[in-house]
Amino acid sequence: MGAPVLQVGELALTPVLDGYFALDGGAMFGVVPKVLWEKVAPPDERNRIRMAMRCLLVRGPWGTLLIDAGAGGKLDAKAATIYGFDGVPSLDRSLAEAGLTPADIDIVVATHLHFDHAGGFTLRDADGTVRPHFPRARYFVRQGEWEAALHPNERTRASYMAENYVPLRDAGQLVLHDDDREIVPGVRVRRTGGHTRDHQIVEIVSGGETAVFVADLLPTAAHLPLPYIMGYDLYPLETLEFKRGFLREAVEGRYLLLFEHDPVIAAGRLAEVDGKLRVQPEL
Repeated sequence: MGAPVLQVGELALTPVLDGYFALDGGAMFGVVPKVLWEKVAPPDERNRIRMAMRCLLVRGPWGTLLIDAGAGGKLDAKAATIYGFDGVPSLDRSLAEAGLTPADIDIVVATHLHFDHAGGFTLRDADGTVRPHFPRARYFVRQGEWEAALHPNERTRASYMAENYVPLRDAGQLVLHDDDREIVPGVRVRRTGGHTRDHQIVEIVSGGETAVFVADLLPTAAHLPLPYIMGYDLYPLETLEFKRGFLREAVEGRYLLLFEHDPVIAAGRLAEVDGKLRVQPEL
């Protein structure tokens, strides 16, 4: 059986996994008490919740585009244990199920450069050389995010790993942009801020329909309530402001939302039920 495809106008969307990992539940839900968040995201014995690393393939007349690329395979055993990585399935295996190889990817779009989103942008060869994972692709990264990743501080340095993105520049495959823009017809990036200063979501619009890869604005479907904002967000009030407006848009526009980290729900639409927003899963 091939990978599932969601059709948005003339564009074909396929969620692809790079396995699962785990992060502290308290950090994932910020100021929300555990007695509330554990009802929607049960933690393990180390207080970690299970999360997917789900990227998105978008195929259109202009070629094949990939949004984010998971953590990849360069993390050492210690990091893999801390974060509970299982790497099953790998991104390459997921691409194969969609009938593709890394060489088939024309464009890669980064929502931001944290290791669980950008680790798969590069590979480490047996001789230790790190090179771009997708040899033909142009990698689109927001200028502000690039600068933040090159100059991490004491709070951000654990999330930014230069081997995930510097080789893209060295190979001449990096494209920097400093504004919201259409990457290819029907695929547009939109800055949200909040999680990082230049975190962005990706909007896919075709045939009168809109799908949005929400990245870390809404890491899981459990993060719909406005106060449910990650402790990892550098600018949480900015997240709150953007999230409030975006959720209204998503309900009114019947957007198809694609979740990067939800372990169960890959895609769904929002509906108001008894005064609360709920995700109606479609995949």
